[in-house]
Amino acid sequence: MKTLSVAIVGLGRLGKRHALNLQFRIANAQIVAACSPLQDELDWARENLGEVSCYADYQGVLNDPAVQAVILVTPTTLHAEQIIEALQAGKHVFCEKPLALNILDCERVEAVAVQNPQLKVMIGFVRRFDPSYYSAWQTLQTQSMGEPFFVRSQTCDQFDPSGSFVKFAATSGGLFMDCSVHDIDLARWLLGNPNPIRAYASGVCSHYSELKAFNDIDNGVATVEFDNGKMAVFYASRTFAHGHETRTEVIAQTGSLTIGDGAQQNHVVKSTSGGIFHQTTPDFFARFSEAFLLELEHFIDAVLHDSVLRLNLSDATAATQIGLKITQNTEFSRPHNRP
Repeated sequence: MKTLSVAIVGLGRLGKRHALNLQFRIANAQIVAACSPLQDELDWARENLGEVSCYADYQGVLNDPAVQAVILVTPTTLHAEQIIEALQAGKHVFCEKPLALNILDCERVEAVAVQNPQLKVMIGFVRRFDPSYYSAWQTLQTQSMGEPFFVRSQTCDQFDPSGSFVKFAATSGGLFMDCSVHDIDLARWLLGNPNPIRAYASGVCSHYSELKAFNDIDNGVATVEFDNGKMAVFYASRTFAHGHETRTEVIAQTGSLTIGDGAQQNHVVKSTSGGIFHQTTPDFFARFSEAFLLELEHFIDAVLHDSVLRLNLSDATAATQIGLKITQNTEFSRPHNRP
């Protein structure tokens, strides 16, 4: 069996998940290097990933001849430059979403990728690899319900009283770029990749007044109009009480599909005199744990067998373009503190 030697760059929450999947759950991948500027993350790599080369500097990874591909789980502001540097060093690249926070950087990455057609580049729009979403897409391809024309999709994180995510607000790109970019990519994919013609949004700080300093919001609704009479509505929230809920509805000419309704963690429902209950999904790790594995398997296989990736850089650029337009056209409601 062919094996791809990879470096994991960035070992925060998601980086560690990717690292463990690559090292212990994907047979044709092997982590040979880990990179982080934080000593505790490098210590974690030494303790949990076996014999790997550890680098505090990204350039060390790029200079390592043993590394065939890099897995970037780094701050969004670094994505474009790190992808370009990896391609110029002859490395394949998997990078977490979004591709960049501006169109110029997206176009720079695309240009360098065109110059290196022998290398694979994939952005981690994980929901495309979730079995439920993929099944919905396959159903739409049959045209059994006619043409899909409307998507309503949401990404809602559980309320965190500590507001720990606020420390990333300066570099996240805002609520819609950070959370809704997945929904944006889904909408284009499920609707057949239509072109956007108009976008507008509104939002509010309902709990986290600290976000005002970054012109950010904790709840927002966006509408995007596409050509050919297609449309999408996105809701994003950082304040859901019951847990993480990713939900998408697709309406077609003669029917509809709903994915992720109710945020159910399993299929057990408890009924008592106090009401009817089911366990809810605590975070996006739990909801998309299988999809995170499947997307990396897809990337590894595409590199080893020189097969076509399921999504390309133009998809990632389009998601950034729409996310930026939504963010730029957001009207802010009057912020208020949580009662």
